[in-house]
Amino acid sequence: MAAVYAAIDDVIRLGRKLTAEEQELAEALLPVASAKLSLIAKKHGKSIALMSAADPEFALAVKETIVRAVIRAVNAAADNSPAATQASQAAMGYSISMSYLNAGQQLYYLRNELKDLGLLRQRWGALEVYGNDNSD
Repeated sequence: MAAVYAAIDDVIRLGRKLTAEEQELAEALLPVASAKLSLIAKKHGKSIALMSAADPEFALAVKETIVRAVIRAVNAAADNSPAATQASQAAMGYSISMSYLNAGQQLYYLRNELKDLGLLRQRWGALEVYGNDNSD
């Protein structure tokens, strides 16, 4: 069993109060969110467990990131429709198009959250086009 980096109490303290249904959903999502974050870190050659054990501040940042992802998933699963992130309308033949935030009700991490944890970094490099001939 993989490590779980946040508890339901953290979701309530750092996120918001939850109904009984939402609390049940959040409890089920916490291990999934922790495992997903660990897999993302492994893809980038890092270990959340080792980094959290070595740095308590990093462990708190991981906890907050997991809580945010769980709250997003819980909010998307609510009975009321999620907020639209993009909408367009037309006239005469009337047409409407909307994109919803987290429409698939999936658990996900934002790029800036992964960057804050140091999991995504900009890579750079250079290629010498004409070769590197230093035979002067």
